[in-house]
Amino acid sequence: MKIIINTDKFVKALKYLIKPLVMLVAIYGGANAVLFIEKARPSDFGFYKDIFSKELVIKASKNYPLRKYGNPLTKKDLEYAKIAWTYFKNNYQESTGLFNSVDKYSATTLWDASSSLHALMSAYEIGLIDKKEFDNKMTKGLISLSKIKLYKNKLPNKVYSTYTLDMIDYANHITLDGIGWSAMDIGRIFGAFERVRKFHPEFTLHVNNIIKRWDISEVLRKDATLHGIGFNFKDKEVRIVQEGKLGYEEYAAKGYLINGFDASESHKYTDFLKFNEIYGVQIGTDTREVKQHLAYNYILSEPYILDGIEYGWDINSKELAYRVYKVQKKHAAKIGIPVAASEDHIDKTPYFVYNAIYTNGDTWVCLAENGDDASNFKSFSTKAAFAWATLYDDEYSKVLLKNIEGLYDIKKGWFAGRYDKDGKVNQALTANTNGIILECLSYKMNGPLLKNLK
Repeated sequence: MKIIINTDKFVKALKYLIKPLVMLVAIYGGANAVLFIEKARPSDFGFYKDIFSKELVIKASKNYPLRKYGNPLTKKDLEYAKIAWTYFKNNYQESTGLFNSVDKYSATTLWDASSSLHALMSAYEIGLIDKKEFDNKMTKGLISLSKIKLYKNKLPNKVYSTYTLDMIDYANHITLDGIGWSAMDIGRIFGAFERVRKFHPEFTLHVNNIIKRWDISEVLRKDATLHGIGFNFKDKEVRIVQEGKLGYEEYAAKGYLINGFDASESHKYTDFLKFNEIYGVQIGTDTREVKQHLAYNYILSEPYILDGIEYGWDINSKELAYRVYKVQKKHAAKIGIPVAASEDHIDKTPYFVYNAIYTNGDTWVCLAENGDDASNFKSFSTKAAFAWATLYDDEYSKVLLKNIEGLYDIKKGWFAGRYDKDGKVNQALTANTNGIILECLSYKMNGPLLKNLK
């Protein structure tokens, strides 16, 4: 049987069919493209474009408990401040002007050096030291930071000896090559530097001499995001990686921005944002899980309390911080003990842990830096409790303040906290804990440290 095809009709029919097929292909391709981009940067689209357009927990709370600042310190406040400054008196290195990051341990990171600089400025503002002592310590410390050897002659090493200024590793061993840089630590010290320049301008030249040696392009890598040297514990490789997850990344980015470096992409809270519900509270988390990225996405107190105390929250960090505070309050009611979850040194192996509200799909976990389970060291953080009670004024903040009583030695300083498991004191003594307490007391007097609204 011979089939005769009418060519004109066939062409017309084909044209009729092709148009919707092309449209379907375009729609399918477009949808997949959006899904691909959503997977890579999910919060640039849809609801998370404006993360709080639908509901603000703060506005929904009838009595949002933000504590007012600009108040004189009480007698107890001054006692607390003196205890905190005792740590720095005990851990000052006269030869370099630097402070130890841990009691009697002659090493520091830039993160801990930031705590020390903030502590020094706060101690002066509070009246614990006079102008002569302040000038001497600030001058000597800044000169030392301008002399330190840089990793590959580009950026500060992660750790230095406070006694000799040598680059060292975390075990306090001298390393000629260094172990890399931390974008988070550099971001934080940029904030401390800005506070120096703004309120103690006589040290501006010293600060500028430090920064001009640093090649910040190595951190920003042409895409306005932060990169550091990361260590992969699985394959034992060192590599340049994107550094910082939700909370930490945006906090650190502010330091770069106020010093004139474009970290605008890292400053976007909406990038990679995902909400996870805990006790009915939608907690902001980071979609970049450890399976795809080198670092864990710890959601805890540290970056939010520092952002509030040092910079003064913006609308996004203010909302995210309150959710982090609120869920800790709910968890405390659930387990029957106070909760103030943060990163902290501890007084035994593994010596440093992250007490996280959320990380990589798990809630209320404690991990060592290499990702190992450290549940036995879940703890109540002194600095987090003190900071939340400085920022908020409600019944739970009173609970937090009550539970820091006794977490100090008047001859040594404030301890890091208390273990949940047995109620024993975590006797680690650090610049970060004591520095943040001094920051909080300065905030109580004058407002956010980089605004100083007195």
